[in-house]
Amino acid sequence: MIDLPFIVTFPISGVTTSILIPPLVSFLIAFLCASGGLSGAFLLLPFQVSVLGFTTPSVSATNHLYNVFSIPFGVYRYWKEKRFFFPLTLIMILGTLPGVIIGYFLRIHFFNKLKNFKLLVGLVLLSIAARLIYEIFVVKKETKFSPDPPQIFTFNWEKLKFTYSGEVFELNSFFITLLALFIGAIGGIYGIGGGALMAPILLAFFRFSAYVFAGATLAGTCITSIVGVIVFTLGGHQPDWLLGLLFGIGGALGLFFGARLQKYMPQRLIRIIITFSVLFIGYKYVTSFFK
Repeated sequence: MIDLPFIVTFPISGVTTSILIPPLVSFLIAFLCASGGLSGAFLLLPFQVSVLGFTTPSVSATNHLYNVFSIPFGVYRYWKEKRFFFPLTLIMILGTLPGVIIGYFLRIHFFNKLKNFKLLVGLVLLSIAARLIYEIFVVKKETKFSPDPPQIFTFNWEKLKFTYSGEVFELNSFFITLLALFIGAIGGIYGIGGGALMAPILLAFFRFSAYVFAGATLAGTCITSIVGVIVFTLGGHQPDWLLGLLFGIGGALGLFFGARLQKYMPQRLIRIIITFSVLFIGYKYVTSFFK
């Protein structure tokens, strides 16, 4: 056994570990996920539950707090490089904000024990992963990175149409908002903010480029997580503030450098990273149901 330095017991969660472990783990997770518009919260939660033994509803609030502390640094990187797509962000936030509040009440009243819910989320993630795997082999031409921001043709409550890197993209704004409402509710229940579902869905079913949606999904996740922290705290399930801060420090650095690296990564590699992440966590959720 390796004796780790700086062992502490966090007062709210009761977790006992080295203060070096949370920022190190969150940095690695965030750095891996940043290129796909994911904060890594969906991987961080199982680490808190299974490794650190943090199992109360406050773990969801702490996961939201991680997003609040870490995501602004990744979003800033995309915004600075003029790769932050505001219209898509707005469409998603209109759905995820009320969704995360609904998710909180569902978490407290119906999903205090997450076993059945994890099975549902796991099956959803595996279905998305199957679609992503299919597209890895089917999609022959991936979107190339362009330093020029998307050029908007139409943006209203019915349709968002724009061009990026010589390709035209179009989606139903209202449908995406409804989808974001559902995803926000799941994020509110499980403390993942929603990006873990929205990003792979945009990639797999709408064939959006991660170069376009990464900043938007991160921003949407951050804003809904702010609401998540507030409603959990007001409901008597405050996050572990110190643990969340340590996770946030590592996550902020990981998202900042991961977002900066994204433009040098081919779209296919980003697709593979997202696919592996979704497949891994979906498998973990489903198998945990039978243990």
